[in-house]
Amino acid sequence: MMGTTLPTPLYGLYREQIGFSELIVTVVFAVYAVGVIAALLIAGGFSDVLGRRPVLLAALGLAALSAVCFLSEGGLPLLYTGRVLSGFSAGLLSGTGTAAVLELAPPDRRGRAGLAATAANMGGLGLGPLLSGFLAEYAPWPLKLPFVAHLALLAIATVVVCLLPETVRRSVPRPSLRPQGMTVPPEVRGVFAPCALAAFAGFSMLGLFTAVAPAFLTETLGVHNLAVTGAVAFCVFCASTAGQLLMGPVGARRSLPWGCAVLVAGLLLIAASLLLESFPVLLAGAVTGGVGQGMAFRAGLTEVSTAAPPAHQGATISAFFVVAYVGISLPVVGVGAMTVALGLRGAGLVFTGCAVLLVTAVGIHVRRNLSPATVRR
Repeated sequence: MMGTTLPTPLYGLYREQIGFSELIVTVVFAVYAVGVIAALLIAGGFSDVLGRRPVLLAALGLAALSAVCFLSEGGLPLLYTGRVLSGFSAGLLSGTGTAAVLELAPPDRRGRAGLAATAANMGGLGLGPLLSGFLAEYAPWPLKLPFVAHLALLAIATVVVCLLPETVRRSVPRPSLRPQGMTVPPEVRGVFAPCALAAFAGFSMLGLFTAVAPAFLTETLGVHNLAVTGAVAFCVFCASTAGQLLMGPVGARRSLPWGCAVLVAGLLLIAASLLLESFPVLLAGAVTGGVGQGMAFRAGLTEVSTAAPPAHQGATISAFFVVAYVGISLPVVGVGAMTVALGLRGAGLVFTGCAVLLVTAVGIHVRRNLSPATVRR
């Protein structure tokens, strides 16, 4: 997952080297999300048939190909290709990796396993910009060394995956592999809808920070240190992991509306930072919004994975991530398009205003519709 956010602090360097607008930055970012969604829709249930380990190895191979594309520095076409491959990798890994971790855990530790899976997701996303920002600022070859380090980590991960036991028993005859689209079993739908809406809202805020916040830091706040840019993105994802930890004592049902409420507070702080041009307020908004997103995300994933029948667990979790990644892509492209007419700050204010309305509506919906009868504890 680190590889998916490695380019975040580097977009300014790519803009200087290749020459493109903020809109293109968001399109390059969104192409990754399109790759994620395509992989989830086409191959979301493949690991239920082939087994977890082969799909995990395929995901690692695609991540390596993505790193090679960025190492070549061949202009926009290879940037697009690298991001699409990174999206394919993340799409295969998100559902399959989560299902594998849950299945490898003893029954009495499934809650902790769910935290490990979501924390690995968010932790990897946060470590990507932190690593690349630090290497780009303080080490040579700023557009190459981060991806060399990523390839080394992928090699280690490949060895680890090869040593893991397979958790899926292959049936004979084996079912045919075919795209399953959004597979949500009927018994899961009452839980799935509100949980997926909360994930959509939270991931839209994450998209803002991974695609647009670096340009805002540089152009509006005058922060040109790439390590600082990467650290800000890291704080969002660290806060998300902290929010996931909070879900334990709060409980899954209450974490969904409470997470939305905290996320609204974070978005309001982000809007205030745009108006005041204040770095401390932006950082406070990042941390607050991240905590809210983490609470809602882990609660939603826990409930969906618990409600899913074993034969469709991988496909159901993949469908959950599809909704989340629609949230991380479409709103961000909208912000990029608005920068042409409104400028970066104006577009950011419009985005945060719309996001506040969306998250508030989702929180109210979750509060009213996720009754005890629909929540499996």
